[in-house]
Amino acid sequence: MTDTRPFADPAPDASGAATSVMSHRIAEHLREQILSGELKPGARIRQEEVAREFGASRLPVREALRILHSQGLVTLKANSGAWVSEMNAEECDVTYKIRERLEPLALTESIPHLSADTVRRLEEIQDEIEANTSLDRFLHLDRELHLLSYSGNPYKELRDMIERLWNITQPYRRAYVERAGHQRSWVINAEHRLLIDAIRRADTTDAERLLAGHIRRTRIALLPVIERNSTGR
Repeated sequence: MTDTRPFADPAPDASGAATSVMSHRIAEHLREQILSGELKPGARIRQEEVAREFGASRLPVREALRILHSQGLVTLKANSGAWVSEMNAEECDVTYKIRERLEPLALTESIPHLSADTVRRLEEIQDEIEANTSLDRFLHLDRELHLLSYSGNPYKELRDMIERLWNITQPYRRAYVERAGHQRSWVINAEHRLLIDAIRRADTTDAERLLAGHIRRTRIALLPVIERNSTGR
C-alpha cells in the first residue's frame, strides 16, 4: 500500500539499527571485562579479535570503543588503537580528590529527592555487604550503594562525571581490596551505616561530611597499593 501522506517519514535504516544494537552489546561485554579485572589497565584491545569473537565487522567495534572512551574506560590513540585506561599514583590521587568534592555535592542534591523505598534499598544493600565474602560481589554492591544514594541528584552532567570517575578508579580499588582483604571492612561498614542514617534523617550537612571522609580514607589507604604495584614490590 502506497503511503500518500506528504513528507512521510523515511523507513528506519535496519542495518544502522542492527549496528547500534551490536555496538552496545560489544561495549557492555568489554565494560564488564574491564570492571571485573579480566582486562587490566593498559591492556590493548584488538579490534579484529573483538570483531571475530562477535562475528561482526569492525564498524560496531569502533563504535563500542567510542562508547567506552566516553565512559572513561578506554583510551583511544590515533593511528594506534585502543587500550584500557590506566593511571599512575599521582593521577589516581587527584581523581580521588575530585571525587571528594563532587560526590558530597551530588549527595546533597540527591537527598531531598530520595524516597523511603530507596533508603530501605540502601539498608538492604548494606546488609548484603556485611553478609558477603566475595570480592567481586563487594565491589558490585559498594558501587550500587553509592550510586543509588546519588540517584536523586537531578543534574545529568554531575551524574555522568561521577560514574566516569568510578569507572576509571575501579581497577585500582579492586587491587586495594584484594590486598587489604577484610582488614578494613569494619571501618567501611561503620561509615556506610552512619551515612545511611544521615540520609534517612535528611541531614545533608552530616551526610556530606561523612561521605567526604569516607572517600578520603579510601584514597589514603589506596595510594600505597598503587605505588607498590607500579614499582613491582
